[in-house]
Amino acid sequence: MSADDDTAALLARAQKGDQAAWNALVEQHTGLLWSVARAYRLDTASAGDAIQTTWLRLLEHLDRINDPERLGGWLATTVRRECLQLLRRNSRERLAPGDDASLDIVDELAAPLEAGLLTDERDAALWAAFRRVPDRCQRLLRVLMASPPPSYEQVAAALDMPIGSIGPTRARCLSRLRALLEPTGLLDALPGTRAVNGGT
Repeated sequence: MSADDDTAALLARAQKGDQAAWNALVEQHTGLLWSVARAYRLDTASAGDAIQTTWLRLLEHLDRINDPERLGGWLATTVRRECLQLLRRNSRERLAPGDDASLDIVDELAAPLEAGLLTDERDAALWAAFRRVPDRCQRLLRVLMASPPPSYEQVAAALDMPIGSIGPTRARCLSRLRALLEPTGLLDALPGTRAVNGGT
């Protein structure tokens, strides 16, 4: 049975009130929703709110989902809208883009990894460079950093971009980030960057 067939079967059962089928759908797609929410740099609580509201939207429209293979895309679009609404609602409380203090905002879910790689000055330098790449690059790289890593199908649904453009776009984004980091000397200080930059 393919993933689409499995989703169709779960949807059909969930529409009839099968709680186990609903739980399976939630488990199947929650990783994708977290990837999308993290791409908007929401804190954990806000991201959780956006995801919970997305599941409520699905519950409200459960009987109207006629194309199970597009469920992932529908969920990704819905959580994107919820994230944008949260950002608009909280815009007065958020730091303005370019404010140096905003460099201290770190995705709480990624914090253990980042804390292991970067500290103090290196952390600030990396995030300063990261914030200078285009917003599309920031979102793509954040989604790709999710754990476990999402599939390209999930990334395409999360960011509404063709699957074939993900790899080339990722390469261009990393190239821009490296170009920004080279003058800082940070690349030499980070583990694993020698090979990335053509070293042997």
